[in-house]
Amino acid sequence: MSIDPVPASFARAAEKDCVTPLLTRDAAAHGLTPSLLRRKAYRRVFHGVHLPVDAADDTWTRAHAALALTGQGAVASFTTAARLWGAAVPEDADIHVSVATAAERRAVEGITFHVDQGLVPEHHVRGVRVTSPEHTFIDLARRLSLVDLVVVGDGLVRNGHTTPEMLRTACLASRRKGSVAARRASMYVRTGVESPMETRLRMLVILAGLPEPELQIEIRLEDGTVVYRLDMGYVAALLGFEYDGRHHAEDPEQWDHDVSRREYLDSIGWRIIVIRAADIYQHPDQTLARIVTAMKAAGAPVPALSTTWARHFPGRSS
Repeated sequence: MSIDPVPASFARAAEKDCVTPLLTRDAAAHGLTPSLLRRKAYRRVFHGVHLPVDAADDTWTRAHAALALTGQGAVASFTTAARLWGAAVPEDADIHVSVATAAERRAVEGITFHVDQGLVPEHHVRGVRVTSPEHTFIDLARRLSLVDLVVVGDGLVRNGHTTPEMLRTACLASRRKGSVAARRASMYVRTGVESPMETRLRMLVILAGLPEPELQIEIRLEDGTVVYRLDMGYVAALLGFEYDGRHHAEDPEQWDHDVSRREYLDSIGWRIIVIRAADIYQHPDQTLARIVTAMKAAGAPVPALSTTWARHFPGRSS
């Protein structure tokens, strides 16, 4: 059985960061015929660009391939940029690329091109040109809901790529499309949010008109040693909110730790409300009712609830 050759000029190093896209128009220069490109050693990523068949099929690789089709001023943008920066965004099969002029725009299946005259192609993620975290946030304000955009902002901050202050400053200075929505969302971005679901829980509470929860609450012994940390809650009321993913129930060691933790917190007077995905996506009204009931039981003041939350958390009828 013959194996299609990968020419030395198209060889890649062991690290996937060194994968080099091959343009169809350059194949002949590498000694590759169209038939070789169609055989097992290569796969077409987009029309006109190929990669070795064993190259990773991820956002970074596909963005790298898409930019091989463009000029040096083009950058990965929108949801693609957000993923490259490590932020969570809704599913989007296309790779998004921004170019400075309409003349650079192309019709390529699997790539969405955007014209952006304010591009500054000086930011890179593992060698891929990308819009800055702040630029990405403002771009996404044109496409994402308020809550999804705050999820992105919290993720950019969590990964150390920006700060809430930097985001707010950029949004206030911007006059680009989407900047008004971006300014509003930036006011909700915080330091210390450790997961997208924590962002969603926090936003549900805030949009209902309840006091903003404190984040990453440290539980200390009398000598000051931190023994536990809560996702969020109200310290004065000894009331904590914790998001609990399925992996906790599926990991016996983690489950044992959580049981011991909650028993200890209970012994020192803390009430912990455990929130799961269904409590956010399907039954947000019931979740708010649980929180309000617990606040009243703790003697905490409960303001009249706003109905704003319902526009962002539609839930599902029982």
